[in-house]
Amino acid sequence: MAKNRATLGVDLHLEPAGPGGSGVRRGLTDALREAVRGGRLAPGTRLPSSRSLAVDLGVARNTVADAYADLVAEGWLTARQGSGTRVAERDVTAPAPARPAGRPGRQRPAYDLVPGTPDLGSFPRAEWLRAARRALAAAPDDALGYGDQRGRPELRAALAGYLARARGVRADPERLVVCSGFSDALTLLGAVLHRRGLRTLAVESYGLDVHWNLLRRPGLRTRPLPFDRLGTRTDDLGGAGAVLLTPAHQFPMGVPLSPDRRAAVVDWARRTGGLILEDDYDGEFRYDRQPVGALQGLGPDHVVYLGTASKSLAPALRLGWMVLPPSLAAEVISLKSEGGWSTGVLDQLTLAEFLASGAYDRHVRAVRLRYRRRRDALVAALAERAPAVRATGIAAGLHAVLQLPPGTEQPVVQAAAWQNLAVHGLARYRHPGASADRFDALVVGYGTPPDHAWSGALDALCRVLP
Repeated sequence: MAKNRATLGVDLHLEPAGPGGSGVRRGLTDALREAVRGGRLAPGTRLPSSRSLAVDLGVARNTVADAYADLVAEGWLTARQGSGTRVAERDVTAPAPARPAGRPGRQRPAYDLVPGTPDLGSFPRAEWLRAARRALAAAPDDALGYGDQRGRPELRAALAGYLARARGVRADPERLVVCSGFSDALTLLGAVLHRRGLRTLAVESYGLDVHWNLLRRPGLRTRPLPFDRLGTRTDDLGGAGAVLLTPAHQFPMGVPLSPDRRAAVVDWARRTGGLILEDDYDGEFRYDRQPVGALQGLGPDHVVYLGTASKSLAPALRLGWMVLPPSLAAEVISLKSEGGWSTGVLDQLTLAEFLASGAYDRHVRAVRLRYRRRRDALVAALAERAPAVRATGIAAGLHAVLQLPPGTEQPVVQAAAWQNLAVHGLARYRHPGASADRFDALVVGYGTPPDHAWSGALDALCRVLP
């Protein structure tokens, strides 16, 4: 017996052609036949009654009944007493899925060591689902409206408490703004700074070009700062009115900003009225040293703290947040309201519950242990199988920098591609205007592969290393 995939009262989009009389009947018959032939109406779908479809289309009931009868006779539909009219069970050729534009024939690599993504298989689906149910059950009706552009108060309060406890952030929920990820926040900030008259923003010599491009869109010029073993040099900010930093764990080099330079950049902001944009992208993951607190705690009136759930949970949540200084909060919130930039409320409510229940802390502790084991396995494998390669930036985060012999970076990246291994060379993250010394290295994201693929990815990596 055919499975009931639809019920009476189903909406049915049809555009019958024809001027009237038999033309309407013919147009309706053709439209229904094409909907079935093209697979838009699946086999077993129960169609609306002739009366209800006639009302929807504004035609006579007999016209619909005659069109149904024609298609039953042709074998496209079936009609049985008490079961209504349904699409006949028959083979329908589904349209082939479109291949993504711009990527013809590109295959997914067997192993992925590109940094920036956590192990998506570790996402706590069951805990998240339980939190979603609790959050939705407790949510007031007005939570399902458009709401406050800053984000749901439940999430802002939960984040303020968590950030103060875990990262040393001085977070007032009234100045905390929820965004759709880090890029969303950076786009907002770039637009606000340009409106203020800022034209040059300092950035680190190594970072992500997508961030530099987002800042350039409103008309900001990015100027790279020198870099050495102590991190980004903050003694030459020059005429920059703002600076974007990853002070707790520089991306991708992996070193924390030294205490003297942390103090110096905050002092610069106080003296000049400059603004520090602090990207705390992986603040939860520390292994061999004490956690480095957020820079924002040293100068909350001059630092925009930026965080995200992309590394701790999953990028697909599209949840990020800004803790804004008082002098900037009103402008950012106003621009966000003007543009109608909003973030999914149900995920906000779920994350608030996830934080408040302690599930977030439990998840972070569990995956921190998993990533540390992977890091240890990476270091051990290098010592045994590629002793000429040294791993740096490994005290924290989800990636390591593997320093290579001079002149070997590009050959290693190419050899990895031949092995169906995705990995990036350090040159990919270098700012075009950077003056720092060049050296050869790989940036290896050991958080990316799922558990079952980690040993294979590590073997493939060791095979291509000099």
